[in-house]
Amino acid sequence: MTTLSFALNHMTAPALSPDAFFGLAASLGIAAVEIRNDLDGNAIIDGTPAGEIKALAEKHELTIISINALQRFNEWNEARAGEAQDLITYARDCGAKALVLVPVNDGSGQADGERQANLRRALSALKPMLEDARITGLVEPLGFEICSLRSKTEAVEAIRAVSGENRFKIVHDTFHHHLAGEEKFHPEMTGLVHISGVADPDVSVSAMRDPHRVLVDATDRLDNAGQIRTLLEKGYAGPFSFEPFSSEVHQSAEIKVAVRESMQFLSGKV
Repeated sequence: MTTLSFALNHMTAPALSPDAFFGLAASLGIAAVEIRNDLDGNAIIDGTPAGEIKALAEKHELTIISINALQRFNEWNEARAGEAQDLITYARDCGAKALVLVPVNDGSGQADGERQANLRRALSALKPMLEDARITGLVEPLGFEICSLRSKTEAVEAIRAVSGENRFKIVHDTFHHHLAGEEKFHPEMTGLVHISGVADPDVSVSAMRDPHRVLVDATDRLDNAGQIRTLLEKGYAGPFSFEPFSSEVHQSAEIKVAVRESMQFLSGKV
């Protein structure tokens, strides 16, 4: 059995307060968490001061590995710059190590040439902002067919084009890797891995969406175990963060048991 370095994204139990969520992670022996800015009634969206979140993380002896996320980051404009600065400042002040960067996902900005230029422009603008705060930018390609950044290879090429290797990494999301049909792994440029499974036997790959994403078990169709094994074999040594979006998971009365079972399943398979 392999000892994996697990992390917990607040999307695993979005109804929990930050304190309760941090307590859940600690009770599972998980030392790393991701907080989000898209959960109603929770930090960051409800105005909870960054210092309060930092104190809670310290109380539970946790590392906040990321804030998830700056949306539409590759559609760079004045409004996006303001959002980015607010989130980067919050990340710095709460002790988070990184900010997840999510691309436009509505069918726009996909044209060849246009999407690469947009990506480089955004990375170039974000780089000094992140450097000032000593925060890492985690670029997360999405596998959806309408996404403006589906390829991890394209993301890595753009990071290198702006000499951003020391400031940016990519997120390998097992769900999006499967949807994109991308075979190439980039362990040396991977800063975080998001894990979730799809168990529904009837949904086609092209029809898979966030609500299908559950905790990983033996019914998983995405080969999470195989993806994790490949990443480890190629040298990735970072965390594997649970990020299920299914309401079935969110409403579970036994979320601690469910996460522990998924941890045990993956450790046994890898």
